[in-house]
Amino acid sequence: MTLWQHYYYPETVEEALERLRAHDGNARIIGGGTDLLLEMQQGRKPAVEALIDVTAIPSLHTLQLENDIVEIGAAVTHTEIVKAPFMAQHATCLVESCGVIGGPQVRNVATLGGNVAHALPAADGTTALVVLDAEVEVAGRFGRQWQPILSLFKGPGISAIDHSREMITRFRFGAAAPNTGSAFKRIMRPQGVSLPILACAVWVRVAPGQDHGSPDAAVIEEARICIGPVRPVPTRARQAERALAGHSLAGGLERAIAGAQSEFSPRTSKHRATAEYRVEMIAVLLQRALPLAVRRALTGIAEPEGIGL
Repeated sequence: MTLWQHYYYPETVEEALERLRAHDGNARIIGGGTDLLLEMQQGRKPAVEALIDVTAIPSLHTLQLENDIVEIGAAVTHTEIVKAPFMAQHATCLVESCGVIGGPQVRNVATLGGNVAHALPAADGTTALVVLDAEVEVAGRFGRQWQPILSLFKGPGISAIDHSREMITRFRFGAAAPNTGSAFKRIMRPQGVSLPILACAVWVRVAPGQDHGSPDAAVIEEARICIGPVRPVPTRARQAERALAGHSLAGGLERAIAGAQSEFSPRTSKHRATAEYRVEMIAVLLQRALPLAVRRALTGIAEPEGIGL
C-alpha cells in the first residue's frame, strides 16, 4: 500500500504552508516521523497525497537563550535538547523528559514539535512544557500566532491545530530565575521504550533567603504540576498546586498528594496498569519530583537525572 505520493523538502515555513494549501487538506507535516509513519503503517492515520518534511527549514532548528527567554524550534530533536549546555540549568524538567523518550535512535530524530503536535496526554515533552508555562507559535493562513500550550489539545490524539493547513514553528518559555527549580519523573515498564505508566513534571518557586540544606522546611511560594496521562488532555494539578502555595514542603506535600489523587481518576489501561495502581503512583511521583525541584530551587544547582544519551 502506498502511504503517500509526493514527498517535499521546503526550505521556509511559507513554502511548507503553500504545499499544504496546494494539496487542499490531503498533506501532512512530518519531522522525525517516529509517530506519524507508524500510525500510517498501522492504519491509524490515513494515507495522504503528500508528506512535507520540515527538517530542512533552518528557522525550525533554533535552540537559544536570549533575554531570559528560551526559544526552541519545532524541528529540534530530543537529543539536541538534552545536549544543549544551557538547557540543564534553565529547563531541567524538559531535559529530563526528552532524555527518556524512546531509545537513542528515536531521540536522535524525533522532534519536540512532533511530540506536541500528536496531542497525546502521555507525551513526556508536553508534560514538561506545561509546567514551564510554555507558549507555542502556530503558523497558518492567519499568519503566526503565539498561544498557551494547553490551548492546543482537544482530546487524546486530537489537536486544536488543523494539521492540513497549520504547523507548529516554535516554543518559548521563561528561563529559570533565582529560587526556581523543576523536575520530571515517570514510571514505566522495564523494557525501557514503552509508554509511561504515569509521568509527572513540577516547577516551584521558593521564598528567598532559606537554608539551602533543608528542602523539607523550604516555603513554596508557587508551584506548577502536570501529571499524565490522567485525563484526555494534558492537565495541571490545580488542587495540588494550591495545597503547596505558601506552605513548607513538609507541611504541604501530603495535602498536595491528596489533592492530586482526588482531582484525577486515571483509568485502567491494558497498555499501562490498573487505575488503583496509577492513583498510588501519583503519590510516588510527587514524593520524588517535588523535593528534587525544591532542592534545585534552593541551591541553584540543576543536574538532570535519569537521561539517556
